[in-house]
This record gives sequence, C-alpha cells and structure tokens, in this order.
Amino acid sequence: MKSVVVRPERCVGCMQCMIACAVAHSRSKTLFGAIQEHPKPSSRIHIGAGLFREAFPNRCRHCDPAPCYFACLPGAIFRSEDGETVVIDHGRCINCASCAMVCPFGVIRYHQDVFAPPNKVVAIKCDNCMERQEKGMVPACVEACKTGALVFEDVNVTLAEKTAEVSRAASAGIVEGGKEPFNPMNVLNKHREILESLAKN
Repeated sequence: MKSVVVRPERCVGCMQCMIACAVAHSRSKTLFGAIQEHPKPSSRIHIGAGLFREAFPNRCRHCDPAPCYFACLPGAIFRSEDGETVVIDHGRCINCASCAMVCPFGVIRYHQDVFAPPNKVVAIKCDNCMERQEKGMVPACVEACKTGALVFEDVNVTLAEKTAEVSRAASAGIVEGGKEPFNPMNVLNKHREILESLAKN
C-alpha cells in the first residue's frame, strides 16, 4: 500500500508542501481563492527545524494502533474504511486536546476549519488527501515537493532505495576524493560539520 514517506535529508525547508496542503484543504482549491477564505485553510504538514536549522517535514503517520484514536473520548477520531488513514470527524470533536497530548509526533493542531461547524475550533491533522486520492491524484504535499523529501510510494520501495544509496557509497570505498575509506560515521560527521558551519553564518 502506498503512503507518504518522508526523506528528511532531502528537505530544504521551502514550505511549498505546507502551502499546497492548505490549498488542497480549502473550499476553492486555488491559492488565490484560499487566501480570501474565512477561516483561512491550514496546513496539515509542518516544517520543523533541527539543532542545526535543518528542515524536517512532519506529518501524521496514521499509526496503528493510533494513540489519538484511543485518547478521543467523544469518538471523533476513527479509521477510514480501508484502515489506512486516521480521520477526525469535526462535528464530534470537542476541542479537549487529548489527542494532541498523546500524539508522539506533535502533528495535531487546533483551528477553525472550512469543513468544520462555523466558528468552532477543532483538531486538525493530515487526512492523506483522501479526496485527491479518490480522483487518482497524489497527496498535495508530495505533488508540491520538488526535492523528493516527500514521496508517495510503498515504504519498502523507499527503504530499498535508501539501502541502494548506502551500498553504492560503501562499494565506492571512499568519502570525498578518495582520501578516507568508507565509514558511515565519516559521512555523519561530515554532514554535521556542514550543518554547524551553516548555523554559524
């Protein structure tokens, strides 16, 4: 089964995924129209910053079992018919924040929403762009991501690609100009040095 897979090492923090997500969850489905809507549509994906200001695209993982599902006393959180997506019924949400307190990834937010009852603040989270998928489209965040930090595929395919990348680096036997034998720690240390130099500037 395909899902949105995050490859954080490719994220440049452009936030195009956030804009695309908000537009996809607007009434108009256009950027110009979404800007003028009330309440303004909100993104279900969030870009966080690491210790060295590196970007991290954070979204709901649709856990199974899902802590938010079990924490929701009014039963506003449920699974889609195919069992792949954890969804919130905004009509039943009472804004108690129990789901947000147990979410291990901190991806649930509280806003008014165009699809919720008027003037009601409700829990908002990723819905896997089910409406778009029903039309044969990929999730909006994936479509907007030009660096490949967000991909829509079977997670095992992504992991196999990652293994192939590491294998190619290992078989080359070098890190930077043939000066050092391959060692995964050398790669991580080099990456950290680059991030630290960026953080100082």
